[in-house]
Amino acid sequence: MNEPLPGRSVPADTVIAIDGPAGSGKSTTARALAERFGLLYVDSGAMYRALTWAALDRGVSVQDADSLLELFESSDLELDPARRETRVVWDGRDISDQIRTPAIESNVSAVAAHPVIRSAMVDRQRAYARRRGVVMEGRDIGTVVLPDASHKFFITASAEVRARRRLAQQGEVPSEATLESVAADIARRDHIDSSRAVAPLRPAADAIQINTDSLNAEQVTDAVMTHIRGQVR
Repeated sequence: MNEPLPGRSVPADTVIAIDGPAGSGKSTTARALAERFGLLYVDSGAMYRALTWAALDRGVSVQDADSLLELFESSDLELDPARRETRVVWDGRDISDQIRTPAIESNVSAVAAHPVIRSAMVDRQRAYARRRGVVMEGRDIGTVVLPDASHKFFITASAEVRARRRLAQQGEVPSEATLESVAADIARRDHIDSSRAVAPLRPAADAIQINTDSLNAEQVTDAVMTHIRGQVR
């Protein structure tokens, strides 16, 4: 492994995999780690959201795996991690805001459940990691996409805590949503993600698990960084 660059505390080719369910805090943690360590940040979930948006926009059924794959392979999807929130561009159109809506939230798990879609996405995600050191977050990064990652984490929280966080994120849940309805939606998505036949949501055997119920974003990031620095030394 390469030596750390000046100002870094990890080698330049470090690969960090962060998995966890929706609302656990994995995205916030991954972005913070990438910024602090000077690594590329990849939000794998944004890729599935982008395809979901394109399917809904073009009238393609989220249950039609073949049509979804054709749509994905015939389109140009770009992720620009140069800003704090990943910029998502589909065929030259910035859809960063459009993929963070209730309609996408309620359909993305169906898109992500198709084996052929996951295979195509994994190929693209691994290509990102081959370019340079990376922090990649999702639901199967440590188990499937990057099983040889330098560091693996599984970040989780209770359904109620995650529901409260979702409610605080403007635009991601319907305006009439309640804590109970959001928690129910989260539980439904957890079930879909963890019970699918291919690449189910689960911690990698060698992942460090962190429950964020009683931690704020900075505390979670600090905890992860402590583990990483301890392993690097």
